[in-house]
Amino acid sequence: MINKKILLLFGVLCFSSMQGQKLKMEEIMKGNGFIGVSPEGERWSVDGQQVFFEWNPNNELGTSTYFWKKGMSKPELATAAQASFSRLDLKKAANSDLHYYLDKGRLFSYDAKSKTTKKLVQMSTPIANLQLGAESAVLFFRQGDNIFQYNQKEGSVVQLTNFRKGRGEEPATEKESFLKKQQTELFQFVRDQEALKKWNAAKATKSDFAKPYFYGKNTLGSLKSHPKGTYATFRLVEDAERKSEKMEVFITDDGYNDIENTKEKVSTANFVNTKFGIYSVAKDSVYFVNFSKLSHIQDVPKYLADYPATKPSDKKDKLIVVQEPVYNDEGTFAVCDIRSQDNKDRWIVSLNLENGTFEEIEHQHDEAWIGGPGIPSNAFGRGTLGFLADNETIYFQSEATGYSHLYTYNLKSKNKTQLTKGNWEVRSAVLAKDEKTFYLTTTTTHPGNRSFYKLDSNKPVLQPILVKDGAHEVSLSPDESTLLVRYSFKNKPWELFVGPNTANPKLQQITNSTTSAFNGYAWREPEVITITAQDGTPVNARLYKPEAANANKAAVIFVHGAGYLQNAHNFWSTYHREYMFHNLLVDLGYTVLDVDYRGSDGYGRDFRTGIYRFMGGKDLTDQIDGKKYLVNNLGIDPARVGIYGGSYGGFITLMGMLTTPGEFASGAALRSVTDWAHYNQGYTGNILNFPETDPEAYKKSSPIYFADNLKGDLLMLHGMVDDNVEYKDIVRLSQRFIELGKKKWSLASFPVEAHGFKETYSWVDEYSRILDLFNSTLLKK
Repeated sequence: MINKKILLLFGVLCFSSMQGQKLKMEEIMKGNGFIGVSPEGERWSVDGQQVFFEWNPNNELGTSTYFWKKGMSKPELATAAQASFSRLDLKKAANSDLHYYLDKGRLFSYDAKSKTTKKLVQMSTPIANLQLGAESAVLFFRQGDNIFQYNQKEGSVVQLTNFRKGRGEEPATEKESFLKKQQTELFQFVRDQEALKKWNAAKATKSDFAKPYFYGKNTLGSLKSHPKGTYATFRLVEDAERKSEKMEVFITDDGYNDIENTKEKVSTANFVNTKFGIYSVAKDSVYFVNFSKLSHIQDVPKYLADYPATKPSDKKDKLIVVQEPVYNDEGTFAVCDIRSQDNKDRWIVSLNLENGTFEEIEHQHDEAWIGGPGIPSNAFGRGTLGFLADNETIYFQSEATGYSHLYTYNLKSKNKTQLTKGNWEVRSAVLAKDEKTFYLTTTTTHPGNRSFYKLDSNKPVLQPILVKDGAHEVSLSPDESTLLVRYSFKNKPWELFVGPNTANPKLQQITNSTTSAFNGYAWREPEVITITAQDGTPVNARLYKPEAANANKAAVIFVHGAGYLQNAHNFWSTYHREYMFHNLLVDLGYTVLDVDYRGSDGYGRDFRTGIYRFMGGKDLTDQIDGKKYLVNNLGIDPARVGIYGGSYGGFITLMGMLTTPGEFASGAALRSVTDWAHYNQGYTGNILNFPETDPEAYKKSSPIYFADNLKGDLLMLHGMVDDNVEYKDIVRLSQRFIELGKKKWSLASFPVEAHGFKETYSWVDEYSRILDLFNSTLLKK
């Protein structure tokens, strides 16, 4: 018999790998402090001769800016001036060496040929939102709530709009009275004076300064100029009071508790009225676009049929959000991305700014929610949208085929063309300098890869550049001749490489970030397997297997967070502590499975929306099907399987323990949602609609309603200053357990931790408790 206490103590302190090195919990839970800090924020210099990035190779308190150029043996620390300049967003003027940029609210130009900088505009109020105009040396920027035009050739700054918050003062009007009327009728002098006043007013020189437009208590946003400065567009959002959650902070520097506002809960009360406005400089007038003629704008969501008593009898327009226009170079066309606020509809329209009308180009609808790569799952977000070189063809992404692909539409011929096809996704699309060619990051070779291709819009055949397993994040040099590649593999963290922009180039590694301690262990390459779910859907998972001689027939299932995140892939995981913990578990003989359950990213529309109206449905049965795979194929004891995860993974752990009692011997739920009616708008409203309109979806998806079913051993762990999933979530569930007389649960609270833990001692404490749980419940006594 193994002494249980000795085993647990041994488990917390160190773990022997098959390769001989011992992993220590207090080391691996340092995260990047143990692994090494990978480079990030990589970018090219203006001349394409240097690359800059943020890095921390010496384990300092934070990252610093480093640079590398051809001929250097290793990167060097950049000066403060180099670092600052490299981070600027420089906008290159067409057919010129001039670039323009904003720095600390000031406008500058930079001549790439002479490498000289010139300050152009500095005012007491910072300026922002720099735009290049259609004419050479003409720029537009925002200051406060207004747009200004700067002409470098003339050295002039002109304010184009005159928007002001509030209602302004009503013009004074004289009341008509008997006496006034009598005076005018009786006296020629009075009549002459009035005529002279009118004559002088007609002869007076009128000001060309825009008259004030007062927009009341609304919020003005998305202010943008037409490329020729003839129009400005903007969005007004109704100012509405909303109630926020309040979070108490216990550990403070002065010993007094703080109260912080965090987030608004999901609710139809968060819908707001918005208006899309146009200001005409020539007419000095504001007018608003009426979008009531958008197709399907009055359609009622199908889920409301489940609630006939509350179904609205009178149809009305959905509340929408209109994004700022995208213009072609000449400013002859303007297109807009529009979303319904319930995020079930997306429209792309062409705007006529002169008369405030529109023509619908594209309508996308999803009874679940609009989303996918290049199509943000957010009513206030903008998707892929731009113009090709001919100035009359736009490009965008759509999930019309079930996978996000790239399309074009010609505004004159009305021809729509699908450029990419297949059961894979276009993850990102970047238009090349010629504005006819795309550089695409895709999942063509495998859902867990990020491959890089070139695509000619006139001959849409994918030309592979980087396609080996793993993930490639690519930045092109300004002349597009060289690739700066951030690459990682399953057991190799991100590093930077450079190489020529050719098919399958030979890449030169320019960073080495991992520590000697990390490199001293032979980290496993988890196999990415495919499990057939009970409804026939293929589900990918990462599998970590111990050597047969070391296998203990117990298994742990890890559930990643975010819901839409992907983790069964071929590159370095954001869950790097969990990855190392899984290696540690395998050293102890456990088998570990990490499932990309329904709702995960990377597998197309149907997989993405598989959790619509029921979280804890297919996403949970995918975990159970993963368990069946382990039992049927790897000899795992079905009574010795545990489950754990954080955030959404913590939620699934709770649903597994409470809605399928006995399926898992034990579970560890970290920072878990316990009641979706208490989570935020943007995420929850997409998946479960709204508590006021779809209450049954919330009830069957929330663990708190199933607290009475607890059987196995449940460990809950939560940061007390979590402003994402409130600590109150776990307190409410704890109270339910107490009232129901449940005993096989415990709660570990972390007073200084938010949703993502920061302190190593917290990580060590948390994962030591998780290991103790599994050792005590899954290993034979």
